[in-house]
Amino acid sequence: MEKFGKSQSVTRKEDLRLLTGHGRYVDDIAPADALHAYFLRSTVAHGKITALDLDDARDMPGVHMICTIDDLEAAGVKIGLGSVTVKNRDGSRGAAPLRPLLAKERVCHVGEAVAMIVADSMEQAKDAAEMIMLDIDDLPVHVDLAIGGEAIHPEAPHNLAFDWGLGDEAAVQAAIKDAAHVVTVDVFDNRVIVNSLEARGCYAEMEDGRLHLAFGGQGVWGIKDDLCKHLGMDAADVHVTTPDVGGGFGMKGMRYPEYFCVAHACRVLGRPVRWMSDRTEAMLSDNAGRDLTTEATLAFDANYRITAYSIDTIANMGAYNSQFAQPIQTDLFSKVMMGTYDVQTAYMRTRGIFTNTTPVDAYRGAGRPEAIFVLERVMDEAARQLGVDPWSLREKNFIAPAKFPYTTVSNVTYDVGDFAKVLASAAREADRDGFAARKAASNAEGKLRGQGLCYYIESILGDPSETTRVDFVDGGAKIFVGTQSNGQGHETVYAQFLADQTGIPADQIEVIQGDSDLIPTGGGTGGSRSVTVQNTATLATVDVILESFSAFLADAEGVDASAVSFDDERFRIAGSNLTPTMLDVADMAREAGRDDLLSQSARITLDNRSFPNGAHVTEVEIDPDTGVVTVDRYTVVDDFGNLINPMLAEGQVHGGVAQGLGQALTEQVVFDADGQLLTASFMDYGMPRADNLPMISFSTECTPSLYNPMGMKGCGEAGTVGALAAISNAVVDALWDVGVRKVEMPFTPHRIWRAIESAKGDSAAA
Repeated sequence: MEKFGKSQSVTRKEDLRLLTGHGRYVDDIAPADALHAYFLRSTVAHGKITALDLDDARDMPGVHMICTIDDLEAAGVKIGLGSVTVKNRDGSRGAAPLRPLLAKERVCHVGEAVAMIVADSMEQAKDAAEMIMLDIDDLPVHVDLAIGGEAIHPEAPHNLAFDWGLGDEAAVQAAIKDAAHVVTVDVFDNRVIVNSLEARGCYAEMEDGRLHLAFGGQGVWGIKDDLCKHLGMDAADVHVTTPDVGGGFGMKGMRYPEYFCVAHACRVLGRPVRWMSDRTEAMLSDNAGRDLTTEATLAFDANYRITAYSIDTIANMGAYNSQFAQPIQTDLFSKVMMGTYDVQTAYMRTRGIFTNTTPVDAYRGAGRPEAIFVLERVMDEAARQLGVDPWSLREKNFIAPAKFPYTTVSNVTYDVGDFAKVLASAAREADRDGFAARKAASNAEGKLRGQGLCYYIESILGDPSETTRVDFVDGGAKIFVGTQSNGQGHETVYAQFLADQTGIPADQIEVIQGDSDLIPTGGGTGGSRSVTVQNTATLATVDVILESFSAFLADAEGVDASAVSFDDERFRIAGSNLTPTMLDVADMAREAGRDDLLSQSARITLDNRSFPNGAHVTEVEIDPDTGVVTVDRYTVVDDFGNLINPMLAEGQVHGGVAQGLGQALTEQVVFDADGQLLTASFMDYGMPRADNLPMISFSTECTPSLYNPMGMKGCGEAGTVGALAAISNAVVDALWDVGVRKVEMPFTPHRIWRAIESAKGDSAAA
């Protein structure tokens, strides 16, 4: 294989392994003699546990352990899962009720784990679970996305988890009062289930007196810290690894009760223990995404410049605070609350509520898709009410290039941007001028066609620090990284980048990840941080290698270090014909006994994050007789700064758009009034299918970031951030001509058909 060219589209090296069935996921590598864990889960959304009789179950064949919260507490396990709370508007902290590893005295949502059964086989564990006598007296159930009802937790009267605010509320209200035009929209962001291809799972085993936990996640260090905390262990006695992972999307970045219970069982029994979720179990226990409603108001002057923005959100936390649930719909949402628009008068209020439903946390984009969806929906509605072109309204209010670096109303400083250039490119790529003809052709066939635009900006999040280590081995190199691939192509992009910088052939570079013994620190994967933070650390490591290798060569050749240079492929020494490659120098160092040169590392911290942005333009066609929405065209023009591998960036955008399209068209979590999940299988939950997806046109306009030396911007979540509003705006545009003024996601055929029929009835009545 030839060396990768810089910014060259290269197919993913890991795909051959993964697509031919040679992936090594957690369920593939669990010890053959491992016991099987099964979790008895509540079938009641809210109730008091009045009886939990385990005697018959413990006598069942093959059973080694049945564990409840009492057993965990008796063993000294710290039973409360941690979470981050936000500061309320009055300065107090958000509510932090106990979220026990197993239900304690009561259950708060269907699917909450009550007991763990460990047996020789999964069938035996399930049989034993059926013998457990569990009685639960019902308590009032609160599932509405509203404040009120009997409190689920005493720490949260009226089920209010927090009441958070940002901005100058008085100034915003004054600006709205004085505005020439005011537009207000209610926007609902429907709950979704993440449904990664591989469900959650783990196994635990003892290795020479140490606990080893392997799990499918997004980083090993956070859970290692938590294992030490919950189980009372020293860090030196805990080893955490992550093998191949079949999708994470934020959901697998969080800690869950099962991991700690399985680890505890392994320690007590002295035997390996494994657990793997099935699909319905995952739907009942994995963190869900989104689920919030917002009233958004834009104020404009007579020239259609935005003078103020106000948003008031109610966000569902589910039954408990998940790990980062409170910050996601507050701090993370606020990072891009004003998007790409030059507005300094804005106020955001968010109230979180507890409901008797599965907890809600990060889902691809984590707060930023929610913020952009609201903003771009109200921008489109404003254009309609003001009678102006939605593209022109956005461009009129863009932050001008001359104003960068630009500090937003939420105190985030964007480094660069040329939004008008990207928008103009999107108009060309989407053939905006040809839309009228396409609309007329659809009308001639009795179909409704609409076009939707969303201009998004993303704030890259996650740990700003990272370490890269490069070890030189016979015939190549190993690069140790602190991020964790969930299918994004890290094995390819990290090898490609190191090859670009060192001249080492990419097929001679092995990427090592997901092992807390081999990699002492790392920030894991989340918030689209991987490519910018990890590669900046790699660049710093290459600098260390070059400095030490140059000094070694200078000493060997008897010249000053300044006489040694490197041209990305070979070292050059003034006055010498010696032109060794990086691997040649490593071999020379090995022969000279300089093993200290064969492992080099560097740790960096980025002072600021990058801000990818771009335009999504979509066209939908609606059959008014059936309500079926077809996404006919989808165009994306992104500013991702400099790209390492454009093909991988395009793949990330395609995947993000697919998830956004799924939420917009088909996905909807439904609980009944008793808190029962009615969409707990793929028979009932509307996952997007191939025929829902259009061809996606992808191109880029590059404005290099100033916040990292490569000028890159993260791209992992951008597709989802832009998709929701683009599709929603297109559907509203298509329905506008038949009198439909409001319709919410998901745009299922029945919902669209009812909206059209209702508009017909309103028209006839008028």
